Amino acid sequence: MTIKEQITQELDKLPEPLLQEILDFIQFLQAKRQEVSISSDNQPIQTLVPEHTLTGSTAEDLLEFVGSWEGSDIRECLQLVHENRMPLEF
Repeated sequence: MTIKEQITQELDKLPEPLLQEILDFIQFLQAKRQEVSISSDNQPIQTLVPEHTLTGSTAEDLLEFVGSWEGSDIRECLQLVHENRMPLEF
């Protein structure tokens, strides 16, 4: 039995959510392979467009992706961000 046949046989046993993860991974591998082949041809590396683009986004737009805050450690998280932020150099 070939590898492709073995993969097909195993895919038939999986539930739909896992099939989506596998599809995402395959698409990632294909994009990565395409990016490597483009860069190895001495051409500019192709930029992959993410599924969700946030051009011109505001804090209100971002709420669609982040949901709501749950927890009591917002001050500690904010302090951690400030402590680990890299200084900007212009």
